[in-house]
Amino acid sequence: YKIFHYSFLAFDLESPEEMEEEIPVVICAAAGRMGAAIAAISSIHSNTEANVLFYIVGLKTTIPHIRKWIENSKLKEIKFKVVEFNPMVLKGKIRQDASRPELLQPLNFVRFYLPLLIQKHEKVIYLDDDIIVQGDIQELYDTKLAPGHAAAFSDDCDLPSTHEMVRSVGMQNTYMGFLDYRKQAIRDLGISPSTCSFNPGVIVANMTEWKHQRITKQLEKWMQRNVEENLYSSTLGGGVATSPMLIVFHGKYSTINPMWHIRHLGWSPDSRYSEHFLQEAKLLHWNGRYKPWDYPSVHTDLWETWFIPDPSGKFKLTRPDS
Repeated sequence: YKIFHYSFLAFDLESPEEMEEEIPVVICAAAGRMGAAIAAISSIHSNTEANVLFYIVGLKTTIPHIRKWIENSKLKEIKFKVVEFNPMVLKGKIRQDASRPELLQPLNFVRFYLPLLIQKHEKVIYLDDDIIVQGDIQELYDTKLAPGHAAAFSDDCDLPSTHEMVRSVGMQNTYMGFLDYRKQAIRDLGISPSTCSFNPGVIVANMTEWKHQRITKQLEKWMQRNVEENLYSSTLGGGVATSPMLIVFHGKYSTINPMWHIRHLGWSPDSRYSEHFLQEAKLLHWNGRYKPWDYPSVHTDLWETWFIPDPSGKFKLTRPDS
């Protein structure tokens, strides 16, 4: 079976010179939270002059909805491909975890399979759906990857102002929060538990290196081992997609400018950042339980600026007065 199936393409074929400058951005559109992908896409599109090609990845059932939403709104001018992800590829690789079932959504693992999705481009941006971009995506795309690095992420120990936030809500920012150090397989890795983790919700990736290092195969191996040995403390940290990446990319990734991944906005319904700081931020990420399309949540005004209501009326924001 194929892992990705292109169900719809909307763009004109350009001359080869123009193809060079295309910036591929991968975003997943998940059932029940499709408005998230829409706001993310809308924010990127509104803040850049760059030639962005959106790869919008969904499951078979959600694809018609996302297409209609884009085609019947002001997003109809974007260049995009709608791609169906086949969750069969995950069979036997995910351990069921009742604490936060949403982290087991098949689309959480799309980022493991980027080279199978993107064939033409050397460099790719992957973004979680619960983000909005306030800067020019070209800047993120221009992130330098060191030779031999397949990806760049944002370090969890990189920003003093997020640190305050992390301490105040007890966020995990080391490997100990994601891997179960009581397990021999984890101790055998020789990674100190106090090593700073990174957040894979924003990735700039090099496809040539990714394939060369067989990153996808390595990630799958650690998913399978987790099913057998329960190696990740997914109840503690950010779930099942982060842990294999922390292992495979340990000591082998470049870093993204911290202002391009201001996160933890969804971690608590009442911890807030200063407005001034958020205005300076290039990208905001509501990782955590408190999402900006739901209630309660913080800084929802910054997210809602980019949201485009669902023409079909299926997706509705949850607000205190709704």
